[in-house]
This record gives sequence, structure tokens and C-alpha cells, in this order.
Amino acid sequence: MRINIKVIASAKKNLIKEEGDILKVYLNAPAADGKANKALLAFLAKYFKVSKGKIEIIKGLKSRNKTIMIEGI
Repeated sequence: MRINIKVIASAKKNLIKEEGDILKVYLNAPAADGKANKALLAFLAKYFKVSKGKIEIIKGLKSRNKTIMIEGI
């Protein structure tokens, strides 16, 4: 499954909101040094109840707008 995501780093709490065909993911991790990407993968794994190894950022590693591939859904 492919999902388009917009990440908002340094938020007050971790949260997911649906806006049309895009998920907005608020993360309390900062965007520096890839911390937000690591937090995103962990948060999505918990949200979709899959292991972190089944989630991959396939587009937008250094952007707020990302495309995520999730295996097993």
C-alpha cells in the first residue's frame, strides 16, 4: 500500500489526521538529523500494527511531503 503523507515535525504531540487523500502526521521529534523520519516510521508501524521493517519512505526523505510504502496491508 502506498500512502502520501505530510509531516509536521516538532509538534506538541504525535497525531494523525486525514485530509482528503493525504495523511497529516504530527510528530514531536525535530526534523534535524533524520530524527523525524525515524519517529515517523515507528509511529506508523504502531498505527498500522506492522513491524518497522515493513514500512519504507520511498519518496521525500528530506521533504515534508513523503510517499510511504507499507507491506502487508
